[in-house]
Amino acid sequence: MQAIERPSGYVETDNGSVVRALKSTYKRHGTLNLFAALEVGTGQVHTKITEYKKREDFRSFLDGVLADQPPDKEIHVILDNYSTHKKNDDWLAKYEGRVQFHFTPTSASWLNQSEIVFSLLARKTLRGASFKNKDQLRDAIEAFVRNHNEQARPFRWRKREVKGSQLQNTIINLCN
Repeated sequence: MQAIERPSGYVETDNGSVVRALKSTYKRHGTLNLFAALEVGTGQVHTKITEYKKREDFRSFLDGVLADQPPDKEIHVILDNYSTHKKNDDWLAKYEGRVQFHFTPTSASWLNQSEIVFSLLARKTLRGASFKNKDQLRDAIEAFVRNHNEQARPFRWRKREVKGSQLQNTIINLCN
């Protein structure tokens, strides 16, 4: 995630009204990486914010998650196919079958419920926000996670009902 500073100001719209808006220019102040683990039974999220997205950071994050779990609890980790998540057989061997990795198919992020948390973070905290430095970005992410965990509950997957023109558009898209 990028710490982007977006200046705001007043602009005149086509109809002559003046509104406050974000300017199109921005300054980049670096990036942060967020590792997240979702306990599907409770909705609680465990996170670690790092400067980099390296395999060592990923393993360190998982070590922290496992430290908070009972030693006899079997852990199933749902992952996408990002390179950091692969080639961890030596790390998995350390946990002797206690931890199992399951990889989602390409373009099937909807199978990973952690993606719901990332979507909520993007919509509720990051979209349209302005951060003068990485510390402000880190604070915003940590505040979101704290707030989420205070009211956490399991996500309920449900089939989306498609009606009328949505159904027609879906059929058209499938045929193309």
